[in-house]
Amino acid sequence: MIHVIATIEVHDGKRDAFLSELHANVDNVLAEDGCLAYGPTIDATTGIGAQIPLRDNAVTVVEQWESLDALHAHLAAPHMTTYREAVKDIVKGVTLQILEPA
Repeated sequence: MIHVIATIEVHDGKRDAFLSELHANVDNVLAEDGCLAYGPTIDATTGIGAQIPLRDNAVTVVEQWESLDALHAHLAAPHMTTYREAVKDIVKGVTLQILEPA
């Protein structure tokens, strides 16, 4: 199993527009072979000291994939190309943290 933490930084004031596009694509991703979980999240106010500072312009997608091959197929899927085109002027940057069970 592969875990992915995708952090998407968006331009100021564009998080809601980004989330609208992302939510429109979630069912497509969940239907992919090898997708075990895929969910967009935003920072929660918790009062927990160890938490990183809240980010108003970030969305974190928490993903689980059966294999690295499934993740590679996801990244090349046609609906992901369409999604990336739809958000290209909203997104400032993307980082991926790809993890495996220890």
